[in-house]
Amino acid sequence: MWKDDVFQALDEQHLFQDEGHRSRFKELLDCYANAPFVTPGLCKCMYMSCWDEEHFFIMLDMLNQLTLRHNMNDMYENGELMVEEKQEAGSYEDQVMKLSCAFLMDAPFSMDDLPADYDPVGRKIIAESLKAAAVIDAVSEDR
Repeated sequence: MWKDDVFQALDEQHLFQDEGHRSRFKELLDCYANAPFVTPGLCKCMYMSCWDEEHFFIMLDMLNQLTLRHNMNDMYENGELMVEEKQEAGSYEDQVMKLSCAFLMDAPFSMDDLPADYDPVGRKIIAESLKAAAVIDAVSEDR
């Protein structure tokens, strides 16, 4: 099953920050992987959102709304609204939202676009999310 292959591939590549990250992602996959709106791009966002509980709960709320409405356009609109609400360009949240939108639209994102003084923790999360995205793409191509 695709969700199991994705989880196993990410686990084999040691792409989970800790057991909390691993268990939150597994929970999202178990609950939503078979939903008709789940795409590889959304799976990438799910992985990234599971780095901490705050973003996990934001993603969980969005996925619950999608389940009730069955409308992926809501996800794009919510993402665009969140990007507009974020404070300064180049901030941690701004860059994470840009990466999320890139994942959802299957658009490129480069670490080179991050400001030189970008938060080191944010840089690590984005770098690991890009590695995970490549793994998710490889698993998705094989199905």
